Amino acid sequence: MLDLHVDEWTQSEYLANKRALELQGVSVVLVDTILNPIQGAEAITYNPPLVREYPEGSVFVFYCDSGKGTHSRLKEFRSKFPHHICISLRGGRGYWRRNLSV
Repeated sequence: MLDLHVDEWTQSEYLANKRALELQGVSVVLVDTILNPIQGAEAITYNPPLVREYPEGSVFVFYCDSGKGTHSRLKEFRSKFPHHICISLRGGRGYWRRNLSV
């Protein structure tokens, strides 16, 4: 069983955990907080009303340029979305490797 009580996932962890959780029927969503999409990654733009529409228990992986901003805002995200799991993408957009796969 995956530990979903962590603050950060690396890109590799995100890709592996997304696959494993979606096989169990859990939505895992990459959330762009900087209006700067990651090329080749499927993400939604941060919009609280839209994010709240996802099923309870969904996992949101927030990213910014470096990962520091979203990591520091995890408490805020978790209070806004108490029925969801909120995690920060370690290294953010800057460390995303387009050709990395698991």
